[in-house]
Amino acid sequence: MVNEQPPARAHSASVPASKPRGRPRSFDRETALEQAVLAFWERGYEATSVSDLTRVMGIGAPSLYAAFGDKQSLFAEVVQVYGVTHGAFGDRALAEEPTARAAIGRMLREAAAEYTDPGHPHGCLVIHAATNCTTPEVEASLRDRRKAAIAAFGSRIEADVAAGELPAGTDAGVLARYVGAVLQGMSQQARDGASREELEALAEIAMAIWPRT
Repeated sequence: MVNEQPPARAHSASVPASKPRGRPRSFDRETALEQAVLAFWERGYEATSVSDLTRVMGIGAPSLYAAFGDKQSLFAEVVQVYGVTHGAFGDRALAEEPTARAAIGRMLREAAAEYTDPGHPHGCLVIHAATNCTTPEVEASLRDRRKAAIAAFGSRIEADVAAGELPAGTDAGVLARYVGAVLQGMSQQARDGASREELEALAEIAMAIWPRT
């Protein structure tokens, strides 16, 4: 007679299934980066701490460092993003308008709208983020961007002088720096509460002195 043994229990019934290992919380990188743009834009570089950034970006410090590097590296990426989004109106005007006068006039009018848009901090990030900045590399980077903008204005003005659109004696460097000063002033005025209409009126006055042939 065969000695029958009871059937063995299935292994899976007696051993609990292993739990999956935890994973770092995923996040939308572009959304987090936009939140960083707004934080630096509102507070400036120096006054924005890593804890401020992790709070508004909705991520922990390890995730921030893993995805963006340190605060300075993150800020460099923020400035790049700002330049092709909120701050792109200047480059578009220079590229699309037929003359320096038309381009600068459009740029100042669009700055009035952009700098006072209620959907984000007022003014210009590249101008405001440099306020009270004590990090030499960041300060130099922002200064170089502002200087590059003035150089772009100057190049466009020089082209108009060569084409006869502006008087031969026009000092392109001085006129370009004037435009830069107006933009920087509009940025600060916007942060101080000036309205879009007030800045548009200022832009019209600024263009009233534009040289004519």
